[in-house]
Amino acid sequence: MKLSEKQQLFAQLIAQLILWSVDHGYRVTFGEAYRTPEQAALNAKNGRGIAKSLHTQRLAVDLNLFINGEYQTDSAAYLPLGEYWESIGGSWGGRFSRPDGNHFSLEHNGVR
Repeated sequence: MKLSEKQQLFAQLIAQLILWSVDHGYRVTFGEAYRTPEQAALNAKNGRGIAKSLHTQRLAVDLNLFINGEYQTDSAAYLPLGEYWESIGGSWGGRFSRPDGNHFSLEHNGVR
C-alpha cells in the first residue's frame, strides 16, 4: 500500500475512533498530529519519542481525552479507546514499553 493510501486509511480510522468515543461517553480533542523530522529527532534526543516517529509520516495522532469534563493524563484512562483502536487495526501507545496512552498510530515499515 502506498503511503498516501495508508494516510487516507489512517484518517478514516481516526474518524471511526472519534465517533466511537463520542458514542461511549468520551470526549477527545486533537493533540499533536504532524511532527517535523527535526522535532522528532530533538524529541528522541531528549528521551521523549523516537526519531522515526509516525507523526512525521502523518500516520499518528495524540488525542486529549476528557471524562466528565476532566482532562485525563493517565494512560490507563485511555484503555477503552486503545482497545477499540487495536480492534480496527491500529497500534496504541498504551502498549509501548513507556506507555503513551494518548498516542494512536497505524504501523508503517515496522514502526508502531
